[in-house]
Amino acid sequence: MHGLVRVRRALISVSDKRDLIPFAKTLVDLGVEIVSTGGTSAALAAAGIPVVPIEQLTGFPEMMDGRLKTLHPRVHGGLLGRRDLPDHVKAMAAHGIPPIDLVCVNLYPFEMTVRRDGVQEHEAIEQIDIGGPSMLRSAAKNHEFVTVVTDPAQYDRVASELAANDGATTTELRRTLAAATFARTAAYDTAIAAWMSQRAGNRFPPVFELRGVNEGELRYGENPHQAAAVYRDPTYRGPNVVGAELLHGKPLSYNNLLDAAAALELVQDFREIASPMAGAAVVKHTNPCGAAMAESLREAFAHAYAGDPLAAFGGIVALNRPVDRATAEEIVAGEKFLEVIVAPSYDDDALALLSARWKNVRLLAVGPVTAMPKSVAVRSIAGGFLAQEADTHAIVASEFQHAAGPAPTPAVLRDAAFLTAVVKHLKSNAVCIGRDGQLLGAGAGQMDRVASCRNAVEKTISRIADAPGIAVAASDAFFPFDDGPRLLIDAGVRCIVHPGGSKRDDDTFALCAERGVTCLVTGVRRFRH
Repeated sequence: MHGLVRVRRALISVSDKRDLIPFAKTLVDLGVEIVSTGGTSAALAAAGIPVVPIEQLTGFPEMMDGRLKTLHPRVHGGLLGRRDLPDHVKAMAAHGIPPIDLVCVNLYPFEMTVRRDGVQEHEAIEQIDIGGPSMLRSAAKNHEFVTVVTDPAQYDRVASELAANDGATTTELRRTLAAATFARTAAYDTAIAAWMSQRAGNRFPPVFELRGVNEGELRYGENPHQAAAVYRDPTYRGPNVVGAELLHGKPLSYNNLLDAAAALELVQDFREIASPMAGAAVVKHTNPCGAAMAESLREAFAHAYAGDPLAAFGGIVALNRPVDRATAEEIVAGEKFLEVIVAPSYDDDALALLSARWKNVRLLAVGPVTAMPKSVAVRSIAGGFLAQEADTHAIVASEFQHAAGPAPTPAVLRDAAFLTAVVKHLKSNAVCIGRDGQLLGAGAGQMDRVASCRNAVEKTISRIADAPGIAVAASDAFFPFDDGPRLLIDAGVRCIVHPGGSKRDDDTFALCAERGVTCLVTGVRRFRH
């Protein structure tokens, strides 16, 4: 393969015009002739940059509202012609096809368009680029001779290499850019196929392609012997830890990212249950070990951490309000140790306090903590992967069915919704116990539900007995027998909330009625494997 290739002619046609003018000026200063189309040509001309209109190259005007402008042999011949084959060079000369040495194209913003609320079908259709991907593929195929640029983020590297090599690019750069090009066109076509499949009424497309932007390799995966990397989903619209701003501390590890994402998802649910109350969650190994809702963020964090201080040591915290000084003072007090704190933002005083308390604590700012958007959750298995709708089903306490025992008070009903949110984020089988907007203890990841009940009781039994108030227990699935509920009731629980649906639900209802315990049924199972 050839090494340096001089760039004498460039074709530029971009929707995203960020940094376009400086890049084009660099090319002109190196003696490059620029051919361009439509709006790009107008922008270049307005900046005083010499430009050859595309119709001057092709001999045809742009037509059909811009649908037809670059689909022409003088464009694709100039991109695909091999300079080292005499027959190619002869054909180009015979048909007046000048070589094009650099293509700078970013595609119509289809993905951005279809993410817009209320977008019409005809609007989306017109953002399906045809000429752009065609030029990119032609140029990338012939990267032995052609440099192909698809993103403003690539401009500086290309400009630097051109300046360093007297207007030429290296084989290494052209290969790298060609690989990025085919990745971009593949992702673009995948987005179009998914949208069209959805419009046809299919929940899941016939071929499911995962798309992620590599944000960097991690030190290791779940364990030191496993390599790992983190990818960002450019289509995701909600707050997330991958795209968060790291304000302090080391980069996050694989496990940090998993736990931080789990904690953030939980406090997102809190905002929907009792907005505008503050919410806090402490997570270890993706399971909530502490959670609370309160009037102030300081109080919410204090109650969440107090739920299980032993487990919370070295944990990950998520908060659904900006961190103020009072909350930061509560966080840094005592002998706590935290790995990650996730919040919408931090006051200057709060940021200074937290940064001074722990040298390496990761402080992530994710922006406003809103409800989780509808999305598809994917998990890999040997030989393939599973895809499902993310569990964004709202938790609405007023929709719970009162199945047995005393009618719930508003406070008990709110706790039932709060703990249903918590149990949703625990690994199945899961049961949790709490009171007054505070998680007291949980049993998670057990092979039977009785063990989950027993573990939750062991975490909470002394606290239920020593303090007033009605303890509430939540289960992520129905109770197949009344043995689990009996354990909870014997420990002092006075309200049980669960999905229902067991053939033996009546046994649980009868037990609750006999013992004067409120039983609520949600009708929604919350397994998390």
